[in-house]
This record gives sequence, structure tokens and C-alpha cells, in this order.
Amino acid sequence: MSENVRDAEAVSRFVEAFAAQLVEAGMQRMPARVFAALLSSDEGAMSAAELGEQLRISPAAVSGAVRYLAQTHMVSREREPGSRRERYRVHGDQWYEALTNREAVIKRWEGALREGLVSLGAETPAGRRMAETLAFFEFVEGEVSAMMERWRVHREKTFGS
Repeated sequence: MSENVRDAEAVSRFVEAFAAQLVEAGMQRMPARVFAALLSSDEGAMSAAELGEQLRISPAAVSGAVRYLAQTHMVSREREPGSRRERYRVHGDQWYEALTNREAVIKRWEGALREGLVSLGAETPAGRRMAETLAFFEFVEGEVSAMMERWRVHREKTFGS
């Protein structure tokens, strides 16, 4: 209901401005726009048709954007009750999920770096660079894990479970 009393032009300006910030940070343009539209909707969920209409994009563009966002754990898909149509939902903890997914990537990088370190030899110039890179990612992983735990506590205090 409150969706109807909003200034659609103001919402559109927000979606495009926030999407531009996400693009500047490295996200692809269409997923950024779809994510911003979902985030700004009261329900936090929209159908492909609703997204296409609001953003003036094709069903294929919606599909590609949602596929990317689902792979990065920033949105989920759900069936509309009594329908074959899907709705796409953004959750309050999407940033937590996205960072948690990045932790898995960092772990894979660490494994590859360890193998590289063995291959290059720890005492070679390349090996020392590899060791420093590995140490950096190990440090980041520990910091992200600790930060995520602090976030869980803070979120529960601020928003409840």
C-alpha cells in the first residue's frame, strides 16, 4: 500500500543513484539496478515483470541480473503462491551472506597461494611476494570472521533476532 503513495520519480532517482555507486564499486550495471530496485521495494521482493516495468528493461536483462545476484547470495528466488511465476527477494542479511560467500573465495585463494609458495620456493623474490600475499589474505579472513561475529551481536541488539 505505501508503495502507491511514494514518489515514483524519487524512488527511481534513488535506484539509479545507488546502482551507480554499486557499479563504481565493481558490480555489473544491470544487477546493480535490480538489486537497488529490490532493496527499495517495501516487500523486498518483486516479480520479473515488475522489475522490467520499473527499470524499463527486458525479461532477458532481468534474468541475467537475477542469476548474477543469486550466485553472489544477494537475492533469492521464490515461487509466487499458486503460480509458476518467480519472485526475487532481497533479505536484510544480504550483505552478511555476500561477505560470507567472499570468505569461501578467500579460502580458495589461500589454497592456491600456498601451492604457489611451494612451487616458487619461500626464499625466492616471487616466493616472498607470494608469502606476503598469503599472509594478507589470512589476515583479512580472520578480520572478516571477527567482524561478522561482532555484526551478528550488534544486529541482534539493534533489530532483534
